[in-house]
Amino acid sequence: MMEQWSSHLIILPILLPMVSAALLILFSRRNYSLRFGLSAVSTAAQFAAALCLLQLVEKDHWSGGIGVYLAANWVAPFGIALVVDRLAVLMLLLTSVMGLGALWYSYVRWGRVGVHYFSLFQFLLMGLNGAFLTGDLFNLFVFFEVMLAASYGLVLHGYNSVRVRASMQFIVVNLLCSLLFLIGVALIYAATGTLNMADIAAKTVALNATDRQLLHIAAAILAVAFLTKSAIWPLSFWLPTTYSAASPPVAAMLVLVTKVGIYTVLRLWSLIFSHEAGGSAYFGAAVLLWGGVGTIAFGLIGMYASQEPGRLASYSAIISSGTLLAVISYGQVSLTSAALFYLLSSTLAVAAFMLLIELIERIRNPAAAMLALTMEAFAIEDEPGESAGVAVPGALAFLGLAFAGCALIMAGLPPLSGFIAKFSIFHALLTEHAETTLGYSGWTLLILIVVSGFAAVLALMRFGVRTFWASPVSKTPRLQVTEAAPIFALVLICVLFTVQAGPLKRYLDRTAASLHAPQGYIQQVLSQPAVPNPGGAP
Repeated sequence: MMEQWSSHLIILPILLPMVSAALLILFSRRNYSLRFGLSAVSTAAQFAAALCLLQLVEKDHWSGGIGVYLAANWVAPFGIALVVDRLAVLMLLLTSVMGLGALWYSYVRWGRVGVHYFSLFQFLLMGLNGAFLTGDLFNLFVFFEVMLAASYGLVLHGYNSVRVRASMQFIVVNLLCSLLFLIGVALIYAATGTLNMADIAAKTVALNATDRQLLHIAAAILAVAFLTKSAIWPLSFWLPTTYSAASPPVAAMLVLVTKVGIYTVLRLWSLIFSHEAGGSAYFGAAVLLWGGVGTIAFGLIGMYASQEPGRLASYSAIISSGTLLAVISYGQVSLTSAALFYLLSSTLAVAAFMLLIELIERIRNPAAAMLALTMEAFAIEDEPGESAGVAVPGALAFLGLAFAGCALIMAGLPPLSGFIAKFSIFHALLTEHAETTLGYSGWTLLILIVVSGFAAVLALMRFGVRTFWASPVSKTPRLQVTEAAPIFALVLICVLFTVQAGPLKRYLDRTAASLHAPQGYIQQVLSQPAVPNPGGAP
């Protein structure tokens, strides 16, 4: 009985947002409090379900910490399998935490703009959770489409001309990616005769030369789709415009949507093209490495050249994606663990910065900002004078401290979690490779990560000085608790990552170790039996 209950718990992160989204469609605009309350309860329940799954995975309730749910009681690879492991639980927790933050931020303003905002938000969570839990490629495509369809509506939410243009670009790019996704899935089925991820990995070793070549072509097509969603250069042109145009809570969730592409690359590459894949072992590693390096270089140039906060956050997300792809390409446990730490830290920090932008705009004086820029360009110095000190309002102090916290994490400066993540990457690279064997690519990656950090420091410092120092604040900004609390919570989580870096890193080490030992995943999925007599009939 306990085993059946725990297996049904796996599907709960998908069912909860799906049911709540369907119910939310029935309510009119006048029932705002009810719609918000139902959405908040659903998102909180998803967080609770993810915590329960974390406990089950960590206590080895399932063999190897991998649970399998067979939809309709059809055994793999013939039926739909949902799989939960340490990586999936990690992403479920990240999704629910960011969902709660963005949802509460929306309460005052953005949730009131459109009647179907909360329904679309729950469909977005459903697509995200399903993508992290699914065990086959076709349902990965289905959940991708659910996620993207909801994101199309959310990007247009509170539409204006800028948002409409950005959303059209976003939709066209993702429709092309969906087409490539379908073509890649069809070719993989032609090569292997299955779409179950574990079954594909099991059959990859024994493929003949023709089918192996077809599999590599299919993987390359899929990679274009996933890497476009991950904003790898030169396929990242859509991201800065979309992020900076979307409303703050939607932009915060889009940061996570971009990381779904990273998750999928990590999941499929470590499973299908692992060191156990024979002639397909580490297929495409060089593309991931140099694509990531190029993305970091593009992101740091764009970040240093940007003046607007939305584009600063966008290019920071691009740098994050490039770093993750490059580090993942090495296929080593210690580097994958460090990359996951960096993924958590950077995603939360950029999302918090996205929410913070709207609040900072309330104190920005465009004329004063232009004057500060002109004085900086022509090296005009202010006349020094005596100052008796100025009282700093609480709201302004919060904005300044929140900005400083986000900037430190995004740039990777001590003492917060961004520095620990980057230090872990450096330590893993230099430990796994002696200085003489690190190679040109490794040193290039290390140098670019350092330089991107300096570019982030300069760009964010420039924006901070112009906003909080050079531009006079005409009036104290008004902040709602529901606006400030999510930002504080996301930054606080990054602080907790710093304080509890040891336990978190040990969990991520176990996660990375299981990813790079795919036989446990394959065996658990393919050997999961159907439930005997599920209806209880004699």
